[in-house]
Amino acid sequence: MKTLIDPHGRSFSYLRLSITDVCNYRCQYCLPDGYQKTDAQTFLSPDEIGNLVSGMAELGLWKVRLTGGEPTVRKDFAEIAARVSSTPGIRRVATTTNGYRLAENAQLWRDAGISAINVSVDSLDRQRFADITGHDHLHKVLDGITAARDAGFDSIKVNTVLLRGVNDQELTSFLEWIRHENLSIRFIELMETGTNKDYFNRHHISGQEIQNRLDALGWTMRQREEGAGPAQEFEHPDYKGRIGIIAPYSKDFCNTCNRLRVTARGKLHLCLFGNGGHSLRHLLQDRSQQSELKATISSLLEQKAPTHLLHFHQTGTTPHLASLGG
Repeated sequence: MKTLIDPHGRSFSYLRLSITDVCNYRCQYCLPDGYQKTDAQTFLSPDEIGNLVSGMAELGLWKVRLTGGEPTVRKDFAEIAARVSSTPGIRRVATTTNGYRLAENAQLWRDAGISAINVSVDSLDRQRFADITGHDHLHKVLDGITAARDAGFDSIKVNTVLLRGVNDQELTSFLEWIRHENLSIRFIELMETGTNKDYFNRHHISGQEIQNRLDALGWTMRQREEGAGPAQEFEHPDYKGRIGIIAPYSKDFCNTCNRLRVTARGKLHLCLFGNGGHSLRHLLQDRSQQSELKATISSLLEQKAPTHLLHFHQTGTTPHLASLGG
């Protein structure tokens, strides 16, 4: 099986596949005014997704994460998950969700082949959660996490975007939550995008600040697992759960990049903060196009830059994270 390697020596095993840019939440840092449709083109169909993932698997990618927007707003979400999970060569299917449909669908999605799930929880305070997301859904989301555990997901992680002056005082609450719960909390640095510059300037907090607090409390760094994402993960002997920190502004963050991104309309993005995507959709209509699809992806990978330029406030063409799937 071929292995995709870019000009900087990084190998790629992980596809983040957005299946919709629609989101039903209005998170302050992403879509404060709610979803606004900007493209008349339809989203990739299950058949197109099947052709894409098949080609990617033949190039050596073995992990797929279904993202959005909110991926579960699609009525055919379980069908897509089953199609992806049954693709030869795909060993792990994950998804990232706001969790609003998780409680009633956890078993269905697990049976469809999803084994790992990330659920967004930006606050454990009910009112603060509602203020951040635009919905009073904290209890519903927490019930969904319980349902995911009962359904037998191999990995359950919680995504929490760090927001200075909003939720940065909740570290103790999150730590208490995982003292006896086998969950991994992912603290994610707020990233600047094309539409949140003022919000970013007010609320960005460095992941290093959280790491310093964990160090002082006796948490130690874990070794990265195969196919792992960009998080640096920490553990503590007194806690059943773990903490991960995703710090895109940290030194050498891009050195471990192992992922490609495809949008809900079939554009390959070599970086979350790159300057535009490359459409693959015309190559997803029939399995007879697989050779050309694979050759195109391999060729485009030669253009991958060594690092993003977020430190210089260059956010590329990404208006908000929902547009590319984060």
